Amino acid sequence: MTASPSPFRPSAIALTVTAVAAGALSAAAVSAAPASVQTPLGWFSACGSFLLAVSACAITWWSRSARLLRARLSALAGDVAARDAYIARLTADMARDTAAHTAERARLLSAHTAEVDHLTTARAAEVDRLTAAHAAELDRMTAAQLVTRERLGAELRRAQSGRAAAMAAAANAAGRMQALATGMLADLREMEHKHADEEVLGDLLHLDHRTAQAGRLADSIAVLTGARSGRRWAKPIVMESILRGAMGRIGGYQRVRLHSTSDAAVAGHAAEGVMHALAELLDNAANFSPPTAEVHVYVEEVPAGIIITVEDSGLVMSDVQLRRAEQAVTAETLDLAGLSGTRLGLAVVGRLARKYGLTVSFRP
Repeated sequence: MTASPSPFRPSAIALTVTAVAAGALSAAAVSAAPASVQTPLGWFSACGSFLLAVSACAITWWSRSARLLRARLSALAGDVAARDAYIARLTADMARDTAAHTAERARLLSAHTAEVDHLTTARAAEVDRLTAAHAAELDRMTAAQLVTRERLGAELRRAQSGRAAAMAAAANAAGRMQALATGMLADLREMEHKHADEEVLGDLLHLDHRTAQAGRLADSIAVLTGARSGRRWAKPIVMESILRGAMGRIGGYQRVRLHSTSDAAVAGHAAEGVMHALAELLDNAANFSPPTAEVHVYVEEVPAGIIITVEDSGLVMSDVQLRRAEQAVTAETLDLAGLSGTRLGLAVVGRLARKYGLTVSFRP
């Protein structure tokens, strides 16, 4: 950057030149003037020369300063104009960029809005299609379910009707078998009193025992089908008679050992049911014990009633078998179709236990 020229030097030159010229003219004027006025004229000329030199210096100073200021103002005006032009160029660029940005934003917003509208329309159409398809499928499934429900209901009613008819037929057959067994037992007892021959009497006793087992089977069917089971006694029956009556209805009665000194008796209306339940438990114990093993029966009187314990020599029951046995004697509902031959007697025990207030439990 070049330093700005100073007005001091031109002013000094103007001062010197003016002073020299004025001094020369003053000296010439004084020397040419009369002697009487030379002194005053000399002072006056000196003062005038000084004032003239100072004025010339001042004029030169201010003139030079004004020219320098004008040059500076012109340079500043050029700078300002250049900066204004730069600012105008920047403003124009900014306006152009802003317009381009606004246009691009408007284009993107328009494209986004159009895409959103398209997706919304497509989604609404798809929702409508799926809703219609779902409604149609729901109607179809409802109609099919209604048809299936009606068909299953009809089959269930037929099955229930068939089951009721089968149960009624089984109950009727059980009742007839009970009556037949009771009549046969009465005939056999009468024959036993008539015949004294030991061989014939032995055969009659064997038939009596077999008939008693058949009667128990008929009673079991009657219990499971809900028919009337067995006879009703008019008076209480002592426990020993109950136990011996139960023994007389099973095949392995010879292996049963009674351990009872109780004089307790069972009410007449419940005696047949208790005898039947004990017969099923004794038969189960004898069947699941070795052929030569004994089954022991213990009777214990307690304040709440009588505890009868049946101990066999069969295999130890597993946890699963124990749960199944307990379920068989405690289940509220009974599915005859799901009963196996070995669990039929326990189901009978469960029915009788609920009817007469008995409690049956198992232990390993």
